[in-house]
Amino acid sequence: MIGKKIYSIRKSRGLSLSELAERAKVSKSYLSNIERNLHHNPSINVLEKIALVLDVELQELLSSDENTNSKISLDNEWVDFVLELKKSGIEKEQIEEYKTLIEFIRWKREVSESNK
Repeated sequence: MIGKKIYSIRKSRGLSLSELAERAKVSKSYLSNIERNLHHNPSINVLEKIALVLDVELQELLSSDENTNSKISLDNEWVDFVLELKKSGIEKEQIEEYKTLIEFIRWKREVSESNK
């Protein structure tokens, strides 16, 4: 199931097996085995790498929904932004703190605009 989804999404993105393997930093033979469902339980770490390169949420690879064409495609700018956050050492848990700050800034701007 996971292998079929990875294969389908990879093809729709125009990536070869070699390109995906190289970008995800997994061996080509391992990726091939996953796609052919010869390796049924790849690690979450490997699936996260593949999902990132394919520009899909990990949940999409893990879901039982057969319709892989209904995937949500992320804007490349947002993907780049998230990668930069990861490179700078920001963890997912810390994003919640930033969300609170962003909400405060948004609220402050709305208050300021309503007072004009």
